[in-house]
Amino acid sequence: MISSFDVGQEGWCSYDYNGCIRADRRMMVLTAWEPEGGADGGGYVWADEHGWSADTPESPVSVLPLMLYRYWVDEGPLDLRGARVSVYLRGDGLELFGARCYFWVVGSEDRGRWHYTGAPLTIGNGRWADTPNVITLHNDEGLWHRSWSKDPEAPPSLDDLLGECHSYGLSFVGFHHVPRGRLAMDELEITLAR
Repeated sequence: MISSFDVGQEGWCSYDYNGCIRADRRMMVLTAWEPEGGADGGGYVWADEHGWSADTPESPVSVLPLMLYRYWVDEGPLDLRGARVSVYLRGDGLELFGARCYFWVVGSEDRGRWHYTGAPLTIGNGRWADTPNVITLHNDEGLWHRSWSKDPEAPPSLDDLLGECHSYGLSFVGFHHVPRGRLAMDELEITLAR
């Protein structure tokens, strides 16, 4: 499956945790869409600090600048065990304050989140990289970090969440100040192993 962003946002949002605290509900902010200027010359999406905030229940605290729930686009969960992910990223005036960028997954019933810390993603500075980030989602908990669990007494395994993934995206983790600036994404391709 490919998110080329040539015709719109394709359901991608950023997560404003502070907004949901004030409103007692989840606050997702639709990404901005540009019809041209992407890695392939076509469309792309972007978000900035006006659409994200620190997700403080996570440990360590995370920012979720780009995310997708598959049901937002009338799609069911995926088995991402061993899947290959390819994506172009660009930062414009992006200040990470020590953060790294990771791919993350959430499984059925929003039971927990795992960040793929074994494969940090590269963000081009003011331009798209010549080649995309390409990672394989190995089903090995030693390569991931569970940042949150709905039930801390019985947290979900990585295998459970990868096997029935219904939400995924990009995170900033490890910052000493909430990142600011713009993060752009283009040509996200997920190739399933199964």
